[in-house]
Amino acid sequence: MDWTGFLGATMLWVKAAHIIFVIFFIAGLFMMPRFFVYHHQCPVGSEEDKKWIEREDRLRRIILNPSIILVWVLGLMLAFNGDYWREGWFHAKIFFVLLLSAYHGWAVGYAKKLAKGERRLSEKQLRLLNEIPGIAAAIIVILVVVRP
Repeated sequence: MDWTGFLGATMLWVKAAHIIFVIFFIAGLFMMPRFFVYHHQCPVGSEEDKKWIEREDRLRRIILNPSIILVWVLGLMLAFNGDYWREGWFHAKIFFVLLLSAYHGWAVGYAKKLAKGERRLSEKQLRLLNEIPGIAAAIIVILVVVRP
């Protein structure tokens, strides 16, 4: 194997860590809207409401936020190491990663609204929004592996 770039032989370890944290990040993005659906079903201010607020906060603090930071740091390391900035597939990948990052921001913001007792979306809308991470992840994997 050709160990070019500043990462040298550690490149495969960085790539493995990047993939691991992408899995954690996507898993968290799958879970959060499902939590929202169940959260919507309980009365505002109830004990169950408080438990969902805590669950959503833990998911954000323990899984989502650390994962998104590591995904970006490790991904940028790989991008600079491979000098992918001129590649069309990479531009498309970054676009979808930015969309997922924005989705993460929306989810964090919506959790805060739920914690305040606001229920702006229906359960059906939340179920539809739950499909976004899966679709984006599939597109990103195709872009990275096939490099069309």
